Amino acid sequence: MKILVTGGTGYIGSHTIVDLVQNGYEVINVDNNSRSNPKMINAVEEIVEKKIKTYPVDLCNFEDTRAIFQENNDIKGIIHFAAYKAVGESVEKPLLYFENNNSSLVNILKCVAEFNVPHFVFSSSCTVYGNPASIPVTELTPQQPAESPYGSTKQMGEAIVSQVMNSLKNQQAILLRYFNPVGAHPSNLIGEVPIGRPANLVPAITQTAIGKLPQMQVWGNDYDTRDGSCLRDYIHVCDIAHAHTLALNYLVENKNKTNCDIFNLGSGNGYTVLEVIKTFEKVSGQKLNYAIGPRRGGDVVAIFANNDKAVNELNWTCQYNLEDMMRTAWEWEKKLA
Repeated sequence: MKILVTGGTGYIGSHTIVDLVQNGYEVINVDNNSRSNPKMINAVEEIVEKKIKTYPVDLCNFEDTRAIFQENNDIKGIIHFAAYKAVGESVEKPLLYFENNNSSLVNILKCVAEFNVPHFVFSSSCTVYGNPASIPVTELTPQQPAESPYGSTKQMGEAIVSQVMNSLKNQQAILLRYFNPVGAHPSNLIGEVPIGRPANLVPAITQTAIGKLPQMQVWGNDYDTRDGSCLRDYIHVCDIAHAHTLALNYLVENKNKTNCDIFNLGSGNGYTVLEVIKTFEKVSGQKLNYAIGPRRGGDVVAIFANNDKAVNELNWTCQYNLEDMMRTAWEWEKKLA
């Protein structure tokens, strides 16, 4: 079965292509590499030992997007990753995020409708919950206002997918709400490659430890958490990737309860920023140079997942713990050095 992966040269997309191919799917990749390294697809091909057909297309251009479907009229599923994702940048440049993330999604969905693609998986985020009234969050937890324009684009994206699926007869979707993907593939051939100064915690930790950054900031230590730093649900990128394969299987086997089902993808555990730093120091043997700074705009105080639905309905379980996440991230950083 042929699957189109958008943003497949990116961090989660590249790991997901590996998992899909290793589970029998044929994959086409589309990525304009505006936020990713085009060499990542070569590393993916090395892992799976086959070529991956790739289109360097900007999905905000509808005609170029449509041409992919004209050339490949047997696409049976789409996993849509392609989006800008830096929370801080979205606060500074909201229009960039609204235009890019929503336009690319609308163009893909136009093709879903025109070419009758039956299966659609949307890359969503726990940012759709905003600052939740209680944790852990389930799929039914009421959404609060998003804390960033990036989070707003995910709330909008979910609404767009759901309402489009309501208008179609033969298509079904799954929304996957990720928590915080970290780590790297155990082959050490693919991992996270931040563009510029990393906005996410774990690359900031590893780049500081190896000397690319002189010091890292912990954004706030006065939150209502165990140690005052923000609390998040960290999950290994390979566990996230495999959930996409399981989601496609779920759609193919016609197990959807509705035309747009939702699953949380988190470990079910919450760790603070300072706890993650301590775990990294333990597994790496490196003492990290960090400083406590002010709170950062757009950051949610604390969130972690109730993942019972994904465990019970997708038969998904996490294979990697926090130490594994830090160890694989550190091995990957040392390879990049």
